[in-house]
Amino acid sequence: MARKARQRISYVLPLANSSSGHRLGVNGLAVDTERSVLYSGGRDGVICAWDLNFDLRDPFESASQSSQAKPATTFRQQVQAHTHWINDIALADNNNALVSVSSDITVKAWRPNAQDPMPPQSIGIHTDYVKRVASPGRRASWIASGGLDRKICLWDLNGAGKQLEISVGEEGEEMNKEKGSVYALGATDSLLASGGPESIVRVWDPRSGKRITKFVGHTDNIRDVLINQDGDMIMTASSDQTVKVWSMTAGRCMYTLTMHDASVWCLYSDDPQLSVFYSSDKSGLVAKTDVGNAVEMDEGLSVAVCQEHEGIGKLAVGGDYVWTATSSSSINRWADVDTTNAEVQLPSSYRMQRSSIATTRSRYPSPPQSNQPISNGSTRNQIPFKSVLRLSNTAPFPTPQPPRSEESVSNVSLGARKASEAMVDPELHVIEAIRSSPDDTIEGQNGLIKHIMLNNRRWLLTLDTAGEVVMWDLVKCVPVKSFGKRYLEDVAPEVNTMESVANWCAVNTRTGSVTCVLEANTCFDAEMYADEFEDADMMEFREDQRINLGKWVLRYLFSNLIDEEIKRDEDYRRKLLSEKKQTFQRKNAPTSIQLPETNTNGWAADTKSPTSNKTPRASNSIHFAAMTPGLTIGVVTPAAPSSPQVNRFSTNTEENSRLEKTVSHVSQPRASHDKSGDYFSAIGTSQNGISSPVETGNKAPATPGATQQQEDTAALQSPTDSDKDGQAKEGVFGKKFRLPFGKKKKDQVENKPAVVDEKSEDSDTKSNKTDERVVEDNFFGVVQRLRHGYDDDISAAPNGVDTGITPSLPNDTPVLKPPLSTTILIQEERPEAGGVADLFEGTVGSVGTQADIIEKTAPMWLGNVLLRNETPLKEIAKLAFVLEPYQNLLPAVSSEGNNRLNANRMLRAKKVMAYVAERIEPQPENPPSDALKPEEYLELYCHGQSIPPTMTLATIKAHVWRTGGDMVLQYKANGRKEILHAPLATAGDSTALEHKSGEANSSGQ
Repeated sequence: MARKARQRISYVLPLANSSSGHRLGVNGLAVDTERSVLYSGGRDGVICAWDLNFDLRDPFESASQSSQAKPATTFRQQVQAHTHWINDIALADNNNALVSVSSDITVKAWRPNAQDPMPPQSIGIHTDYVKRVASPGRRASWIASGGLDRKICLWDLNGAGKQLEISVGEEGEEMNKEKGSVYALGATDSLLASGGPESIVRVWDPRSGKRITKFVGHTDNIRDVLINQDGDMIMTASSDQTVKVWSMTAGRCMYTLTMHDASVWCLYSDDPQLSVFYSSDKSGLVAKTDVGNAVEMDEGLSVAVCQEHEGIGKLAVGGDYVWTATSSSSINRWADVDTTNAEVQLPSSYRMQRSSIATTRSRYPSPPQSNQPISNGSTRNQIPFKSVLRLSNTAPFPTPQPPRSEESVSNVSLGARKASEAMVDPELHVIEAIRSSPDDTIEGQNGLIKHIMLNNRRWLLTLDTAGEVVMWDLVKCVPVKSFGKRYLEDVAPEVNTMESVANWCAVNTRTGSVTCVLEANTCFDAEMYADEFEDADMMEFREDQRINLGKWVLRYLFSNLIDEEIKRDEDYRRKLLSEKKQTFQRKNAPTSIQLPETNTNGWAADTKSPTSNKTPRASNSIHFAAMTPGLTIGVVTPAAPSSPQVNRFSTNTEENSRLEKTVSHVSQPRASHDKSGDYFSAIGTSQNGISSPVETGNKAPATPGATQQQEDTAALQSPTDSDKDGQAKEGVFGKKFRLPFGKKKKDQVENKPAVVDEKSEDSDTKSNKTDERVVEDNFFGVVQRLRHGYDDDISAAPNGVDTGITPSLPNDTPVLKPPLSTTILIQEERPEAGGVADLFEGTVGSVGTQADIIEKTAPMWLGNVLLRNETPLKEIAKLAFVLEPYQNLLPAVSSEGNNRLNANRMLRAKKVMAYVAERIEPQPENPPSDALKPEEYLELYCHGQSIPPTMTLATIKAHVWRTGGDMVLQYKANGRKEILHAPLATAGDSTALEHKSGEANSSGQ
């Protein structure tokens, strides 16, 4: 049976003053020309829709219209589609669906124009980061996606799931798993083309999934692919700084275009035959290439349209504008360049030059002339020579006309130069893009890019893209303080504290916001003392009370859900009581029942009575209703009257004895001798010289979610000898600081987590129920168990049953009010997929209305925490240390020389001082009210450094001791009180401080 995937809870802290727009770089762009809407997908996992506010269906309008400034782009809507980077987006289904792929390994479809729009719905999942998505056409009902899992998957847009899966790396003997990743993907109805780090272009049949052919020629990663409508030409862009054109008919590369001097990252074309296409590179250059009127492709015109300040990962074109996406959160709009019937303005000293063959017909005029009319009477567009790019090394290109004596030498040298070198003479000019600045900019927001967790595990320092440092409270889900524009590493030492708290949540800022991830096996490990809480003056708490951070956060993230479950629970119990009353108020019910008389002996003679619990059988043809052996049936069940001939079965031993009470991890009682225990237990030495724990005989507290009082009072053991079964001894510090050993008794059933098959827990009242009840292994399973208990108890409760929902109270988890916009995610780990899938997304304010979804998707452990205040069982983390007097000025804590102890890592130093005080001096039975506390007249040292009374053992270990092995703690008096030396106690004395056991309980420890 496969292991159930682990589920976890994540919550995302809302950014202060967050407005619309992306917080991190933009990776995907798509333009809906019919609705004049621009879609963008970013590294923050957000998809934004923008209204362009002008018509895109008539590109390159008349001069009077094009000269008018277009209105600015405005925000339309946005949605948090993914929990990781969005790597690509594409429009499909007649522009009604926007498909996005992400590093969260999901493929999602969003229909923003639907009558009843819903959040993006997952239509597929990969097993690694999904890098590219491609749509075969407007009317297609499927899309293709590919990623780092070396798979190309075809998904149905209507939710039918995966239609086809292609293994890119599996090609018989050519299988290479390291080089099968998909970084480029193109699709038509009849072809799929992919590329990646292995520099091979693979072509597939999308109907059968079989490979048609492959092209080899690039020398670096292939970053983008285009396929023309006829399916006979494929264009690829690569990090080797080239764009290659492949012929499916000839089966080879036809042209290698070298107009870029940097890695080519993106291609775009809305021309069915790719006669006009755009390309962008790592340096930020956007090139527009028009080969519509050229005989050979490299005789076309390539123009530098615009220049960004950083690499362009994605571009989109609509109307007469170009949009560019970079690692910035902003999106720039550039005016396009009309290359239709365009002509290059050549200096007078230039003439055409082709390296390989004679000069052919081109767009470069021999004598430079301006405003030459064409056949229809209009003026040809003039392209500045400084903005023209050379398509290839062999393409015709105007060059300076050298003197005749140097002409032959110049021809040879120019033919061997690269595209940009042939185009640029350093003594004359450099490349200048036609558009020097964007026409409009969609401003982005500042997102978080770096963070540092502080020692208290509650505060987090973050740095955003603007350089501002902010401190966040992970429990309250709000920013605490802004430090302005500073270096993050300079602020951390100023605000960090000397604490050591267990790691209870994983934090990341990969989507530009603070995301906290809670796992069931770690989120309940961290605690803080209630008196350290900022609002401690406004709350009542026990002395040294501790608050579990994970339970505290979950309690108020889902507070609206708890309220909704309480309402549903009340409705269920009210309905149950109503149904019970109706069963006793049946209409026309008879006031009495007349029992039929029988004169026959329906049973065999007494001598044939069974001696065990067998089902009796009638001896004649008259049959009576079966009756429970050994139990008297009342008048509610009609039966034959008793007679001397009717045998009343005598019950056997099994029938008379009640079933043994079932003990579970929830209902297990403590042993009669399990009183309040020690914080510490001395670790004795056996006869063979091996250290062994001094056992106290206590059993482990079995109630999940028990207070720290039970945890602290559990018996302590040797870290190395925890599983030995030697003869138990009881420590001198006896019954005040006892904690249970982790080892099992031979006759003790091991405590295990809750199982799905629910059996009767209280056998005293439910022993006759032999059927097992199966509950769902999710949040709703906890609700089912509660309702099963109500069903069993309602018969004995005339006024109804009490609620079984017992959430933590404010004195256990002080009231928090996280922002209602805090996002909550329920996620599931996919071991076979190597990633995490989102099962639920909501907010603090919406979880109450989404209770039905949460009940089906949330894990059972979350239900136990919220509704029953029960946390998963886990062994208490303890630290070992050696306790000795400073320079032997005070007596030792043990006469046997065994001063090695271990205790809960969160135990404070003042509890160690109290332990020392009770061991080295006699304790008065009735201490005066003004008596000094042990921490007031004793001092504790480690490595010669004085330890504050409120410092925990974990903090001492991490920040003072800072080495391996057991800590050495030394105690001494400060002179404020005269210490009367008590007789030295022995390690086996278990009664010396028995009268103090109640004090530990009352202190909350």
